[in-house]
Amino acid sequence: MPTELLAADEAGIARAASLLREGALVAFGTETVYGLGADATDARAVAAVFAAKGRPAFNPLICHYPSADAAFADVMPGDLARRLAERFWPGPLTLVLPRRSASPVVPLAAAGLPSLAVRVPAHPLARKLLAAAGRPIAAPSANRSGRVSPTTAAHVLAELDGLIAAILDCGPAIVGLESTVIDLAGPPHAGPRLLRPGGVTSEAIRAMCGPLAAPTRDEAPRGPGMLASHYAPRLPLRRDAGSVSVDEALLAFGPPLRGAGALFQLSGSGDLTEAAARLFAGLHTLDADGVRLGLARIAAMPIPRHGLGQAINDRLRRAAAPRPEEDPPSLRQGDQPP
Repeated sequence: MPTELLAADEAGIARAASLLREGALVAFGTETVYGLGADATDARAVAAVFAAKGRPAFNPLICHYPSADAAFADVMPGDLARRLAERFWPGPLTLVLPRRSASPVVPLAAAGLPSLAVRVPAHPLARKLLAAAGRPIAAPSANRSGRVSPTTAAHVLAELDGLIAAILDCGPAIVGLESTVIDLAGPPHAGPRLLRPGGVTSEAIRAMCGPLAAPTRDEAPRGPGMLASHYAPRLPLRRDAGSVSVDEALLAFGPPLRGAGALFQLSGSGDLTEAAARLFAGLHTLDADGVRLGLARIAAMPIPRHGLGQAINDRLRRAAAPRPEEDPPSLRQGDQPP
């Protein structure tokens, strides 16, 4: 059946909440990207998320809540978690915390781990939906696994039409990058770990936490966004391009390079907040235009590696990585530094 496109009014929110309670899949907008929602207490619904996305079952999902109190009913927060929640929730921050034994969230949503990734989104319509659903909602990005994340309802419809029940159209995502993920579920001596940079800068997190450790390369994912190849367009992508050819589509930042076959400007003024909000829209646009025009690849200009630039570079690095079924393509690496 075709996917319902719901307006984000009282009737649309009520319909979306009803579908979620019935075990159906509903995509909805947040300030970061669109999420593919399922009742996190329903094993069949959570399994349907993995099936619709083609997502590996070892990759945990984020559970979304309308408030910090609701989130902390399912996990055990320490003092640091409570301080981070007070500062950054509602907002683009996910905390990985030890789950409570009484949590109704099914083990599949956490990939069988003793921890749970939880978030309170800032988008008011998303929180209205979560409150109306009355249960934790597992919601990874609403796209096929490994592909470019969606920032509009149209992006979701293009990939998942007929595979999910409905989309609650909450308008374009304002932040445009997924949430920052901080792991606080390790032993006390380990300290907080940055699993994924995102909409809250690591500088802002470090101001409260101190140093942030990174996950080891060979460990299983403890949160979303940790796979080496992710956020990938159909066309190969090379990063830190210092020149561009006519058979390439250019993802520009600041004054654009000349000679590209297609162009999308992230921010002509070099504003990282604007660039973050436009990143996935740019990848969607250049991928479609590049395929239509028969271009060979997407070339991304260098992005500063501070503030939101850390998260932008993280997404571009994963988008340029060799995909599991492919041999490493040298052009993906382009001019990128080691």
